[in-house]
Amino acid sequence: MNAATRIPVEWREWIAHNLARGCDARTMIADMLRAGFDTQTAQAALFELAGGNAAAPGTGYAHEASRLPAGNLIRLPDRDVRVVLRIERPTVAFLDNVLDAQECDELVRRSAQKLVRSTIVDRERGSAEVIAGRSSEGTWFPLEADAFIARLDRRIAALMNRPLENGEGLQILHYRTGGEYTPHYDYFPPGDAGSAPHLAQGGQRVASLILYLNDVEDGGATVFPRLNLAVGPKKGAAVYFEYCNSRGEVDPATLHGGALVLKGEKWIATKWMRQYRYEA
Repeated sequence: MNAATRIPVEWREWIAHNLARGCDARTMIADMLRAGFDTQTAQAALFELAGGNAAAPGTGYAHEASRLPAGNLIRLPDRDVRVVLRIERPTVAFLDNVLDAQECDELVRRSAQKLVRSTIVDRERGSAEVIAGRSSEGTWFPLEADAFIARLDRRIAALMNRPLENGEGLQILHYRTGGEYTPHYDYFPPGDAGSAPHLAQGGQRVASLILYLNDVEDGGATVFPRLNLAVGPKKGAAVYFEYCNSRGEVDPATLHGGALVLKGEKWIATKWMRQYRYEA
């Protein structure tokens, strides 16, 4: 018997309903924990039901052509990036040679001494909250903070085919053995009261780039449960995905998470792009 069939039917319906309307999976898991479910059952049921709902009917999202440049090789001003994997709907790509080893090591070195516990956005209040389902610690660098960060910001903006000023500051995350990030969306759910102050800072997030800063001994992949896809990690490579179209509609098929780090540690950098100029 799988996890989904071990929970009451009303809870299965609750999960399916909230996934279909684009609710954040990490918040749903927190709600289930408060209702008395254990973490393993809640996470597993969500993964299973999300995987069985790949079409996401009734969400109102219209797929558009990808912003990611076409072809197997993307030529940027300062390096070539190779497309290892590309999925059209939703737009997901695994990209190699986005950073070199020295750039990865420098980001880790600069971040190691200023990490704090990672948070999520509370869906009702918009405040930053700590939850069990996100067990990383992190820090961030303001846009073009110095010459090194500016070089990376410009490269990433060219790769994501968005204006530099639409990008949020580069986020660095560290996961120890046993660390994970349960399935969630990077966009701000449009119907949530807590999304309003964040949407006012530059509109909706439209795309994400997750860059791997080290080779993980075991575990730590980026997983897309609705696609039955697990990507990386590979030092210097990245996973790219889009989830907001020109009409501001968001794509729940991009539900994703950071799988459990089974051995060693994981370092990543994340860049989020907005619809408009980002005002921190």
